[in-house]
Amino acid sequence: MFATPAFAQATGGGAAGAFGSFIPLILIFAIMYFLLIRPQQKKVKEHQKMVEALRRGDQVITQGGIIGKVTKVKEDGEIEVEIATGVKVRVIKSTVAQVVSKTEPAAEE
Repeated sequence: MFATPAFAQATGGGAAGAFGSFIPLILIFAIMYFLLIRPQQKKVKEHQKMVEALRRGDQVITQGGIIGKVTKVKEDGEIEVEIATGVKVRVIKSTVAQVVSKTEPAAEE
């Protein structure tokens, strides 16, 4: 079998060539981190902060599109939302998508 000149030539570069081939991979990861991963983590932290700040009287919108007023905040990750007069629904806290209006804390005398 004949060896073509392309296969017969020695590869050059050694360690410098191996590191140089990883630079584009590192750059792609850095770009993905700053454009996708970091903003998503920031959004999740803001959502967790919003959910932890829920209190009685807040008007909320759930991810299912239900608009209602929080009537009770339970310790086990649930809230009770009144969607109509006398109609109350138990909702998982993390499914609250948006707080429409916040109630002001009671003034301390």
